Amino acid sequence: MVVNVVVAHTADLAPATLTAVRALLDTAFDNGFGDADWDHSLGGMHAMAWDGDELVGHAAVVQRRLLHQGRALRAGYVEGVAVRADRRRRGIGAAVMAPVERIIRGAYELGALGSSEMGVPFYLARGWRRWQGRTWALTPNGITRTPDDDDGVYVLPVRPVELTADLTCDWRAGDVW
Repeated sequence: MVVNVVVAHTADLAPATLTAVRALLDTAFDNGFGDADWDHSLGGMHAMAWDGDELVGHAAVVQRRLLHQGRALRAGYVEGVAVRADRRRRGIGAAVMAPVERIIRGAYELGALGSSEMGVPFYLARGWRRWQGRTWALTPNGITRTPDDDDGVYVLPVRPVELTADLTCDWRAGDVW
């Protein structure tokens, strides 16, 4: 299958394209993709796989700050990775992740994402590594532990990081990781 992958910033996407992306994400996540999740996917770069005029895959990378060993790292955080159910296991996920990972390697100190169990083998095969340390969030009430996220955060190190150290993400509404 040949798909055309288009990479563009949120600001350059037409309303109809944004509507198509949101519809793909809603369907791919069985309507478990909420408004906060959508908000997290905006404001950065999108890689979209098109088969003709049908959107069949998407991934986004947005900038976040992650605190690691006393440093605020500029992180490319991956959001909204999805492939239409009838097109899975055909290389579309890899096709949208490749430009996202290129952006991370060229513009950020670290790539990061929160993965579902289903996505773990895919990310590991692409060189992502499970964060082994504790996770935290910098909230309006101070730094707060996020133990439920401890085994679900994956990173693409661009510069050396200590995978067993604590990692703290910046605050946002909805799922912080």
